[in-house]
Amino acid sequence: MSQGPWRPQRCSTLLIPRARGGRAQGAVYLLLAVSAAALYITGEPLVSTARSLTFHFLALQIGVLLKGTCYLAEEILHLQSRHRGSFWRVLSACFPLRWPTLLLCTLSYVALLDEDRQKLGLQLGLAALCQLLSLTLGLHKPSAVEVSEMSERSKQNVAHGLAWSYYVGYLKIVLPRLQKSMEEFSKANPNVVSCRETWKLHILVPLSCDVCDDLEKADSNIQYLTDLTETTLTRAGTKNRVYKHSLYAIKDGDNKLWHCAVEYATPLQSLYAMSQDECAAFSREDRLEQAKIFYRTLEEILKCSKECAGTYRLIAYEDSGEAEPHFLSREILWHLQQQHCEEYTVQEENIPHTPSTTLDSAELSLQISSLDLPQPLRSDGF
Repeated sequence: MSQGPWRPQRCSTLLIPRARGGRAQGAVYLLLAVSAAALYITGEPLVSTARSLTFHFLALQIGVLLKGTCYLAEEILHLQSRHRGSFWRVLSACFPLRWPTLLLCTLSYVALLDEDRQKLGLQLGLAALCQLLSLTLGLHKPSAVEVSEMSERSKQNVAHGLAWSYYVGYLKIVLPRLQKSMEEFSKANPNVVSCRETWKLHILVPLSCDVCDDLEKADSNIQYLTDLTETTLTRAGTKNRVYKHSLYAIKDGDNKLWHCAVEYATPLQSLYAMSQDECAAFSREDRLEQAKIFYRTLEEILKCSKECAGTYRLIAYEDSGEAEPHFLSREILWHLQQQHCEEYTVQEENIPHTPSTTLDSAELSLQISSLDLPQPLRSDGF
């Protein structure tokens, strides 16, 4: 019995978060303007306001200095292993503050002090005490959002390394050769993979990272057909290492068979194994976040790869559970049908719109309507 058209439960653009933009910085500028306006409305004396601002800047710089001193006590023990024996590298790593900024704040605050300069030492001591108490209570620790943003911007997530390893060590090798393998198979079996738009490696990216080794067991509507031509390379000391892809037949609701090369993104198995191992300290929430970053990073890498253009299709999805036994086949079928529609659209666009040159002048005059005649460029007819 024919079923209605399948649609993925959620679009990949909703499942996969985009890279963070500059809204946080924009909010900083907005709040700065509001605060400055509120301070101006209060009508406080300019000298008093400047003195207070300078002291707060000085207190922040003292906090950075004290925090760096605490880190220095640990890093000095790793001088050779972490900093190549360079004491200057240790100082640069522990003290990110700019010394001119600290000096300028100190001189400005001293210059703006009134007659009672004897309290300068007390004020600086209280500022240092407050900063040390903040460090002791952990008030300077970055939030989860800050940690996530810093990791993403510096490309230091687990997912970034897995995506690059997957691309450099596998996809960059096999994808440029995939079209040739599909063409060889198509010549031997012309009625199996007739749609060239599906001559791609369909890479499954389950965000749960639950990878099934046997696709036939994962979904009974997916049947193994054959293997494509093997690629043999000597790589990293291994002689004649074999790379190959499996071709599958996907059965839809009308028992029609659709054929494609499909496989899971194997690095997801590493993320899943890490979440099961206590030594990794990797929670399910961490696994989900890293799976999404893996998909986005891999997508960005492949988009920039000229040799891999048009040879892959990433399929990200959330598992529906045991309630839908054919969820995976329907997910793959939806992407195959989309590719068929893309090829049909391209074929329509490539149909020539000019009449055939083999027609004589009499036939040609009948082919051209008045709307097809050359029109003046100006609407007034001149």
